[in-house]
Amino acid sequence: MITRRTFATTALSALAYAKFAPAFAQQAVKPIDSTIDGVLMGVQSASFTFSGMGLPDIITTMRAVGLSTIDTMSEHVENFLGGPVALPGTGRPGPWVPRPPRPAGSRPSFPPPDPAKREALRRWRLEVGLDKYEQVAKMFRNGGLNFFSYNLSFDNSFSDEEIEKGFLMTKALGTRIITASSPVEIFPRLKPYAEKHDVIVALHNHTIGPKEFAEAMALSDKFWVNLDVGHFFASGHDPVEYLKQHHERITNIHIKDRLSHEGESVPFGDGQTPLVAVFQLLKKERWTFPACIEYVGPAGPAIELASCLQYCKDAIKHPYQA
Repeated sequence: MITRRTFATTALSALAYAKFAPAFAQQAVKPIDSTIDGVLMGVQSASFTFSGMGLPDIITTMRAVGLSTIDTMSEHVENFLGGPVALPGTGRPGPWVPRPPRPAGSRPSFPPPDPAKREALRRWRLEVGLDKYEQVAKMFRNGGLNFFSYNLSFDNSFSDEEIEKGFLMTKALGTRIITASSPVEIFPRLKPYAEKHDVIVALHNHTIGPKEFAEAMALSDKFWVNLDVGHFFASGHDPVEYLKQHHERITNIHIKDRLSHEGESVPFGDGQTPLVAVFQLLKKERWTFPACIEYVGPAGPAIELASCLQYCKDAIKHPYQA
């Protein structure tokens, strides 16, 4: 079994790097490559939840840790651009903070969105210039990083105009891939815009599974899957078999370790998700979509991501340790 480790040297290097003004603010720096034996490693920006880090610090940390590719939450981009959006995790305790136990089978509850705040966000989205999004794209390019996909989760509160602006924002960010934790029932509304703008929308899973993926993909060849292997496994499905059968329409995967039967997310190597088998499959088949680490922990993103990345390297290079 590969176990979680502390990688002090890498982590301290990351923290030291972050003390200095990033060179990419003024000019481009050398691109980094986080491909390991043919497997492209990346990060989901949810890994920076609860850290208070905005985009410049995310870029700096990615370079220091050695992750080239990112699936970026809309909240991180919109907060950076001055939108009425808090950084992810603001005002909430991290998952490592002890909480009273929830009843079996129950899920965390969150307060309903404030209608006035939702309308303010809609107005801001419709008014903000696309040149601002182009500046974000340039920031990542100058940082030697790949802004792979825009994580914009459409729901029924989106107007048609707001939906189309989301597609325009995505292209301004230099990508044609949206990852979306969205209800399947909104995908018919997304179809004309995805096809008009030639943008792929990849349905992301928390509790949904193959049935919902199939429903979305049947609507358009622009609808793909952004598979979280940890969530998929905890929901009772086999991520290895799903990858074998549907890899041609997977944009990227999220790497998370969870316990079975809707169990908690845990440090890499402490759960039951078949991560080693996933990585060995990616290595064998040489699929080019990125495997994006998604993990938050008490030590902060620099240390936690360094630890996760080392686990992934071991899983790719040394399967005999599994």
